[in-house]
Amino acid sequence: MTFYRTIRQATEALGKPLTEEDCVVQSMPNCSPAKWHLAHTSWFFETFVLKRELADYQLFHPDFRVLFNSYYQAVGEQYPRPQRGLLTRPSLQQILAYRRHVDEAMERLFAQPERLTPAVWSVIELGCHHEQQHQELLLTDIKHLFSCNPLSPIYRDEAAPKQEHAAALLWRNYEEGLHWIGAENEGFSFDNERPRHRVFLESHALASRLVTCREYLEFMQDGGYARPEMWLSDGWDAVQRQRWQAPLYWEQDSDRAWMIFTLTGRRAIHLDEPVSHISYYEADAYARWAGARLPTEMEWERAAAAVPVAGNFVESHRLHPMPAAESSLVPQQLFGDLWEWTQSPYAAYPGFHPQSGALGEYNGKFMCNQMVLRGGSCATPRSHVRASYRNFFAPETRWQFSGIRLARA
Repeated sequence: MTFYRTIRQATEALGKPLTEEDCVVQSMPNCSPAKWHLAHTSWFFETFVLKRELADYQLFHPDFRVLFNSYYQAVGEQYPRPQRGLLTRPSLQQILAYRRHVDEAMERLFAQPERLTPAVWSVIELGCHHEQQHQELLLTDIKHLFSCNPLSPIYRDEAAPKQEHAAALLWRNYEEGLHWIGAENEGFSFDNERPRHRVFLESHALASRLVTCREYLEFMQDGGYARPEMWLSDGWDAVQRQRWQAPLYWEQDSDRAWMIFTLTGRRAIHLDEPVSHISYYEADAYARWAGARLPTEMEWERAAAAVPVAGNFVESHRLHPMPAAESSLVPQQLFGDLWEWTQSPYAAYPGFHPQSGALGEYNGKFMCNQMVLRGGSCATPRSHVRASYRNFFAPETRWQFSGIRLARA
């Protein structure tokens, strides 16, 4: 119950700096208006918990069943995702009233402990972690929206002084061997993290920190976006089609100095901070140029399982990746700062079975044409991630807080 209340309050706190106009607009089909995130996360609890467990539950509005259904075909029709920005109605105030309506009903359910079976609790817990995913999406979608505005709006003032220098990059060697991968039975995990299974890993090495803007700029200055021999075929097509010349949110000022748009405003790039908003294709091309490769998700998890979950998460209020704090053979920045692209396609683990019913659509049906990212970002809630967590996006994706960690044989 406390976890539920904390999550719901955190979502609304993220919306506080926004105007009502900010909450309506959709900047591209992959993004959603902030208002939609606020409603959809309530729709989840209404659809999968309240309608099933409270006999006297009254729908807030019957049309919300379609308007705020994301992709659950088993539940019914969905309003087209690319047109969510056309929904000027319901108003933001109606959406906030919808959230209160759902929260009040959930409190009535919490007051009936005999109804809170383990099966019901598991759906509530899933809904809380689902809402944490949308907290991060709310921030990344607002960042993309604000970047389209020539006034360069500021979501939040910068919270902390910047570190000046990145730690030296070292290589941590790992011996070959058999290792367990995937979520253990204790604690929450998504179905795509299971079942836990063994994999054999060849010997390899991982970089001790993320790639910096300074290092990525060297790739750009060496013709990185103009040399097809360094790119996967689909990646080179994306470079040509979308005219990429730099990471997303980078641009040059009148003096040709590189600037970056952040949630705390537009400013000069700090060369020692990790390069962010990189697609899988860019990460792979950089790795080739650097004489390295991206890690597999299994290699990444082996390293991450040996360190505590600590880092620059949304709770720091920085909302931007920070330079690695120290030079160490223990890999830094495995958690927080940036989601790290791996070379692993998003696919089922051996013996994977999705959940039954509509909730089985949560992860399993996306196991095609996606790549796995690991570790969380500066926009991810700390309690949401673990070493086994598998994020996934299409390889062209750049609006998420994504970056690069190198590996080599």
